[in-house]
Amino acid sequence: MVDSQYYLPNDIGISALDCGEAFRLLSPREQMYAHYLSRAAWYGGLAVLLQTSPESANIFVLLQRMFRRQTPAQLEQVATAAGVSPEEYQAFLVYAAGLYANMGNYKSFGDTKFIPNLPKDKLKAVVWASQAFQEQPSETEALWDSCSCLLYSLEDKQKQLGLGDKGITTYFSGNCGLEDAELAQKFLDSQNLSAYNTRLFKRENGGKACYEVRLASAVQKDCAMDGEGESHCGSFNYDDKEFTVKRGDYAPLMEKVSYYLEQAQAHAANENQKRMLEEYRRSFTFGSVDAHKEGSRYWIKDKGPIVESYIGFIESYRDPFGSRGEFEGFVAVVNKAMSERFAKLVSSAEVLLPELPWPRDFEKDTFLKPDFTSLDVVTFAGSGIPAGINIPNYDDIRQSEGFKNVSLGNVLAVAYATQKDKLTFLEEEDKDVYIKWKGPSFEVQVGLHELLGHGSGKLFVQDDKGKFNFDQGKVSNPETGELVSSWYRGSETWDSKFSTIASSYEECRAECVGLYLCLKKEVLSIFGHEGQDAEEVVYINWLNMVRAGLLGLEFYTPESKSWRQAHMQARYVILRVLLEAGEGLVGLEEVTGQDGKPDARITLDRSKIHTVGKTAIHRFLCKLQVCKSTADVDGGRALYEGYSAVGDGGSHNFLRLRETVLLRKEARKMFVQANTKVNGDSVDLIEYEGSAAGLIRSFTERFQDEAEQLEADLLELNKRDAPCWCH
Repeated sequence: MVDSQYYLPNDIGISALDCGEAFRLLSPREQMYAHYLSRAAWYGGLAVLLQTSPESANIFVLLQRMFRRQTPAQLEQVATAAGVSPEEYQAFLVYAAGLYANMGNYKSFGDTKFIPNLPKDKLKAVVWASQAFQEQPSETEALWDSCSCLLYSLEDKQKQLGLGDKGITTYFSGNCGLEDAELAQKFLDSQNLSAYNTRLFKRENGGKACYEVRLASAVQKDCAMDGEGESHCGSFNYDDKEFTVKRGDYAPLMEKVSYYLEQAQAHAANENQKRMLEEYRRSFTFGSVDAHKEGSRYWIKDKGPIVESYIGFIESYRDPFGSRGEFEGFVAVVNKAMSERFAKLVSSAEVLLPELPWPRDFEKDTFLKPDFTSLDVVTFAGSGIPAGINIPNYDDIRQSEGFKNVSLGNVLAVAYATQKDKLTFLEEEDKDVYIKWKGPSFEVQVGLHELLGHGSGKLFVQDDKGKFNFDQGKVSNPETGELVSSWYRGSETWDSKFSTIASSYEECRAECVGLYLCLKKEVLSIFGHEGQDAEEVVYINWLNMVRAGLLGLEFYTPESKSWRQAHMQARYVILRVLLEAGEGLVGLEEVTGQDGKPDARITLDRSKIHTVGKTAIHRFLCKLQVCKSTADVDGGRALYEGYSAVGDGGSHNFLRLRETVLLRKEARKMFVQANTKVNGDSVDLIEYEGSAAGLIRSFTERFQDEAEQLEADLLELNKRDAPCWCH
């Protein structure tokens, strides 16, 4: 019997992401702009298959070839005749939908592998019965042979993403370990090259290690090209090792992205959008992160657009080393009513920032007021859809030029709808209040987390010329009372210094800011909550956080003592901090459920949130910020890894609680997204039902224009690197 965490249940929630009304309110020009940006995002998003696992791209092509020729309903008829039961066929559809929704066969949230919940011979029977096999038996059999073993394999290393013997990654060749990642980071820093759009491949040459740093680009030549300026490509000797910087990763996909961005330029609303798209095109054409930064600068300047978007190698959660970005692209329409509340929050930011628990010197010199909008997503391509985003992730731009915040309204509406009978680990009397206030409280938390969490705090830097951005003769560390003695130097960044813990640590800091500032009455009134309602929002926001900390145990792997999801690790850390605060603030006990199986109950004393709770978060948040500001990696690691530890000693047996969490976990919902299609001078929005079959149809129709060429490109890209994953 396979552990249920490695497959998706047949009754998994699948919902259509509704953007119909928002899209129809756009002008024809705005619809065209949204359409071409969506095409760029979808084609770029396919790179995630190649960034996830060695087998993902081939599984994707196999599914596409089957479903392009037969709809799920048509395929079911021949599958039934081949002896596949309705439950088994549904399990196959859910697996296919899961692969599309996660852009690979590892969960985007938690990084665990999922395999089909039907026997291998039954899945093979479906493939052999398909029209794709009837038309091209030898090609289909070869495709099956290329991925069927890995598709089902649950060897320890293949159960989760990770580096070296800890898991699977395609950001690094199979012979790379942590020491290779660290050396490559130092090399990249020495060249002022960002890791965001790179992968690392290592080979032995005459007993000497040689490293290839490969940049994502449409251009495959390594010499400087017209319109590029200087090229970063070439061979370098660093630390007695040979490094080669080459171009052309995901080349056919990057070419498509650049082509569609060029089409979108013709429909841009203003000069900032045009120049932004021009720089993005340069970035994806030549493999230049500097061009992407330049595009991001124009993007920040494009205040309050009707159609909002962002595209590129953005979030580094899934690189085991924490510095390479996964491709994502989104296109969304502004929700004006909700955005007005966020605009009020932005206006209040300068009053709220001084309330945070660190000294003034540890805050940015000036708060750069960002755009903060609520968006209805039309397209979100990549491995998963978040609820809110704070971008760009480039520290130097965020610190001195600004950023934008977005809350994804139609995602929140679907993702956080909760059924009472599926609500685990809460007291009965908390459940109705939780269901009523979960949405409104999460809206407040997302707003504070993105704007004042990720948007706050200063990094102390000494630049290449020796100039400091703080007065090192005056600024003292509030934890020690002594002058600040460490800082970031030259091209060091938050991600490059804190590497493996950077993402989760920063999410924890932002979550704490949300908990801390939601206690302010003026914040709650911005969101329309007053009196007792405001107190309910605070209670449920804090209760939701401690419950999420318990649920987070699902994303911990005891064998490797590692966390697989940045946000859930952050919430577990917060649960630990609040339990440590004592005085009955948080209660966590193991109980026996009504079904006779192990269960747990988590409680929160609402009368102590403003006292015991606030004090605990105040202290912890100040420590987090001080270590971050001062580049104190050792102190930050000791603090964060201490609270991240999952053991069976002390007053709570978290390893046993993890088993209970796994026993009662609910699978994350999947989203079905619409397609857009040009129809003369207008654009049609094609919507699908919220089911596995609807999700599958959306993907087969998404790439139907040049399906065969695209599939050939994906197989070729995968084949080229196949030898790199074995070691």
